Amino acid sequence: MGRKAHLENHLSSEQLKERYRQTLDKVEPRRWHLLWLVSEKWKIKEAAAVGYNYDYALEVVKAYNEQGEEAIRNKPRVSQKKSLKALLNEAQLEELKESLKHPPVDKGIWIGPKVAHWIAEKIGREKVWPQRGWDYRSKVSLLSQSSETETPEGQ
Repeated sequence: MGRKAHLENHLSSEQLKERYRQTLDKVEPRRWHLLWLVSEKWKIKEAAAVGYNYDYALEVVKAYNEQGEEAIRNKPRVSQKKSLKALLNEAQLEELKESLKHPPVDKGIWIGPKVAHWIAEKIGREKVWPQRGWDYRSKVSLLSQSSETETPEGQ
């Protein structure tokens, strides 16, 4: 059997019920519902039936006890976009652009792994991931297309 949880007196049971019924957020209502049920002396395991597993329900109750209302609010996620450090400088990028105008050493076609190998040799790395080779191949293609469309009229 589950145990009854202690809730700090940040909000009354009636206030928790109102938060549950009035919040417009997509995530918060279940948290408020859980807390309201716990405040009504439900066991955590029973209250978690609003759509949480027991462990997460414990986390919500603990966070509420420690931080109050603010812990329950759904905070927007901040995008943690990884910035890829450029492997090639401008001169090396131009050199790659020129190399891609000619067939690779094996006389095939330029694919991601071949471009990655070319980059690894150029910058002295043991390995460059094939996806980065594909990214650079695409980047050079886009640069070539944009420079072709920017030629002055009459030429």
